[in-house]
Amino acid sequence: MTDAGDPTTDGRTAELAVLTPAATWCDRCGADATAGPHPGCATARVLEPPRYCAHCRRRMKVQVLPVGWSAVCVAHGERRG
Repeated sequence: MTDAGDPTTDGRTAELAVLTPAATWCDRCGADATAGPHPGCATARVLEPPRYCAHCRRRMKVQVLPVGWSAVCVAHGERRG
């Protein structure tokens, strides 16, 4: 059984990757990622989930689970880790 519209099951993964813009924002603090290094953010991201969408800078809905995390951007969908 497959879910219609799910990019992992309907073969549109490559199409979505082309349509999604390159990441330009820090996914932890929301600042411009091209302005310079974010060593504090990089260190924190080893243990923490992203808080901002790296593509559009929107604050994401984050859920931390015993086996990982889930972060949802209203424009770009869900990431898991």
